[in-house]
Amino acid sequence: MNDFQLHPRLDADTHHLSDLPLCRVCLMDDMRFPWLILVPRRADISEVHELSADDQTQLWREATSLGHGMKDALGGDKLNIATLGNQVPQLHIHVILRRRDDAAWPAPVWGFGERQPYDADSLAEMRDQLLMLVNTLPDGPK
Repeated sequence: MNDFQLHPRLDADTHHLSDLPLCRVCLMDDMRFPWLILVPRRADISEVHELSADDQTQLWREATSLGHGMKDALGGDKLNIATLGNQVPQLHIHVILRRRDDAAWPAPVWGFGERQPYDADSLAEMRDQLLMLVNTLPDGPK
């Protein structure tokens, strides 16, 4: 039995988009950066090495497929994929599309300036774009 629950901080800071075979896909509520959070739907996991070998492979497949698709569909100069977990212990992967003209370039996005939450129209537009991308992945939504 899998008792997966999204950490309250991730739940508060993101918008749920979809579920892939392994991960819940969430959009970070900061319209300055196209920024997804992938959370393996496994209970009590804080580190990649705690996942099975198959889940580790699937995690990387989902992160890189989404990142590649974001870069192609939304246009970007660099793709950042990272795990940190210093503030949220639940394992999660940041997939962030960077542009040379974004607010933080070339510095990391973490802790840079004030978050700019999506307004309803911008959220709907970004959600539509990303869901179209998610739905075209070989390992699409579950």
